[in-house]
Amino acid sequence: MGAEDITLSSAQEQLNALEQRTISARELLDVHIARREAIDDSLNAVITTDLDRARSVATGIDDDRANGRQLGPLAGLSMTVKDALAVHGMRSTGGAIELAEHVPDRDADAVAAVRSAGAVIWGKTNLPRWSGDVQAVNEMFGRTANPWDLSRTPGGSSGGASAAVAAGITPVELGTDIGGSVRLPAHFAGVCGHKPSFGLVPQRGYIDHLTYGSLDADVNVVGPLARTVGDLELMVDIIRDSSTPLAPARGEARSLRVAAWLDDAACPVSDAVAEVLHTAVAAIEADGVRVDQTARPEHTFDDVFTIGMPLVSAATSPGRTDEEFARLVERSNDPDPTLAMRARSSTMLHRDWLLLSEQRELRRRSWDDFFTNFDIVLAPVAFVPAFEHIADGNLYTRTLHVDGVDRPYAHLIAWTTQFGYVYLPSTVVPAGWTSDGLPVGIQIVGPYLGDATTIEFAKFVEAITGGYRVPPLARLR
Repeated sequence: MGAEDITLSSAQEQLNALEQRTISARELLDVHIARREAIDDSLNAVITTDLDRARSVATGIDDDRANGRQLGPLAGLSMTVKDALAVHGMRSTGGAIELAEHVPDRDADAVAAVRSAGAVIWGKTNLPRWSGDVQAVNEMFGRTANPWDLSRTPGGSSGGASAAVAAGITPVELGTDIGGSVRLPAHFAGVCGHKPSFGLVPQRGYIDHLTYGSLDADVNVVGPLARTVGDLELMVDIIRDSSTPLAPARGEARSLRVAAWLDDAACPVSDAVAEVLHTAVAAIEADGVRVDQTARPEHTFDDVFTIGMPLVSAATSPGRTDEEFARLVERSNDPDPTLAMRARSSTMLHRDWLLLSEQRELRRRSWDDFFTNFDIVLAPVAFVPAFEHIADGNLYTRTLHVDGVDRPYAHLIAWTTQFGYVYLPSTVVPAGWTSDGLPVGIQIVGPYLGDATTIEFAKFVEAITGGYRVPPLARLR
């Protein structure tokens, strides 16, 4: 296996090569660094490195392996981490200029878990300020591009992560997801991602505001990105809280009761996305799986706009500066309903949040009822494939021109928030590619703490659709 080939292989294959000593941890690190040097000027995915420390750690792992010492399940695997997670001794900014020189004195809990398992952490990946956009861009590090088309975004907020995984710079990544920040980048960049059930993975050390670290953010989770579903499963097993009872898979993939919610008038998907998703579901059905495309929970899709998105906005409000907060108070009655929702949600009274959270609980019960009759539901990740970079405006003021119609940019997070605000697990796997060569992912959503079930079915979908493909930029030869 050549150096280029091994950087594009799965994490499990890389770990096998390490165990068989066909490559050393130090060599594996160096070939990933070399790949970054070869292509990251175009991508701008990795924005901070600590190569001296990483080489020292890798050399120590090689020595331990040579001397027959006990090693962890990730021993010698080189990887990067989203800059929204604290890494001890390495600059960690959350994409915010206020933390430009911040170097944490401890790892985020999930980072500590992969480090304890033997991973060699050598870099941080790009993101928007406080993880608050569907593009990966900030004033310190600039913009990250999509390896499938450099004029387009790899998504956000874990956009540097998805670009680095897709391009072979890292085999796996740790991202965060509050409105879709693992799932959207996986969809846009053609890789796999898993949003765990809320609370399954400790999120302490998530950098979403200046005084981060003491409390968990509502809705937010820490989850992995990878090129294969098997690698997602490996990472979830390492980073999850072992004291949380995770339900076993409800059965073998072909035996699962499958629903599909592939479109909705409240947030219609583009023709390009619809074609890929329907083709994928037809292939699943052709392999013997019955898919009910009419089953829906008792609540409506529209609830995401009046309950889900406001809860996400409230959860991200600690990152607002005093000046931003004051402006939001002023705009709470803005004539634009999207801007007014954002303003009111970010400045709401605690009483209003409690009432919204009560409504969330009712929707969680609705999903509980749904999952008594079904094991998973298939859904879009976003209504469009990767879009061209947008510099002006923000999450709530931009628009996207799709199939002849201007659509609110904020609706990019509608299909992901639909399942995130009610704490459900979701695994994203590539469903196919559009006619112009852009990847499209599919969400595989299951019951709360049913992560093993969504991952089990994702493996099946991956086999049906072919899963990850190497982007043109990543072919070095």
